[in-house]
Amino acid sequence: QVQLVESGGGLVQAGDSLRLSCVASGRTFYMYTMAWFRQAPGKEREFVALINWRGGITQYIDSVNSRFTISRDNAKNTVYLQMNSLKPEDTAVYYCAADHSGLVRRNRDGYDYWGQGTQVTVSS
Repeated sequence: QVQLVESGGGLVQAGDSLRLSCVASGRTFYMYTMAWFRQAPGKEREFVALINWRGGITQYIDSVNSRFTISRDNAKNTVYLQMNSLKPEDTAVYYCAADHSGLVRRNRDGYDYWGQGTQVTVSS
């Protein structure tokens, strides 16, 4: 069993930056594909970014490309999401997710483990 704990959310103004962190339990973290999803009120949970186990492959949803950066530190069992130039439309609960298969995929159904979420609110 893997437990994921997110942190780093908060209330910021448009144009500000935040860094989300997700700490995972378990010795096999380094084998997992890790991803960030988000869910705004009244909307479906959507893919934001992913990183493969080595960190050599990253993917982003178009709306955050060039503003957000996903990274991981396997020695610390941690994945990060650096969010720059935040916009009000980035407001959502952000979830960390882990895929034990190691496959690179955006479909949320492929992710086995989820964190509890951290709220990000961007005011205009």
